[in-house]
Amino acid sequence: MKPYPTSTSSDAQAGCGGRRKRREKMLEASEIRLLMLHFLEQRAAHGYELIKSVEELSKGEYSPSPGIIYPNLTLLEEMEAIQVVDAQATRKAYRLTPAGRAQLAEQRETVLSLIARLSSLAVLVNNRSIPAVEQAIHGLKVALNRRLAQEDISDAALQTLIQALHDAAEKITRSE
Repeated sequence: MKPYPTSTSSDAQAGCGGRRKRREKMLEASEIRLLMLHFLEQRAAHGYELIKSVEELSKGEYSPSPGIIYPNLTLLEEMEAIQVVDAQATRKAYRLTPAGRAQLAEQRETVLSLIARLSSLAVLVNNRSIPAVEQAIHGLKVALNRRLAQEDISDAALQTLIQALHDAAEKITRSE
């Protein structure tokens, strides 16, 4: 039996209690900038409002961090793709410039693809909230955590557990 990796970047998403928003890197910085331009094309906005716009698009499943939004606002401003609406305001709101509109127009296909990708997360949220699906996921987590909390799990038992998880993943992938 071949060895399998023991952790993934999505491990941080597992947790006790309610669902947490995804913070792992789902989008490249250039993709975030395009989404920001897309939302600013619709109306002027603050950084926080842009974060909320992305969150709404994904039905709360993904939320970009302020650490990705604010530096990219600065970069877009330096690129003259956006400009501050009122420099005297306590919170900076930004609007699209003609250069930003041109950049957005050139990348329209990519923007539509990004919107579709984030919207698919909303479908995920809806399907995952089906009670039977929630119960099955919970049951799997409980069984897995209960087994992994045991001391001295043999290598054979661990490999059996890993293989069972991979088999389940494969069955789920092939389901119609």
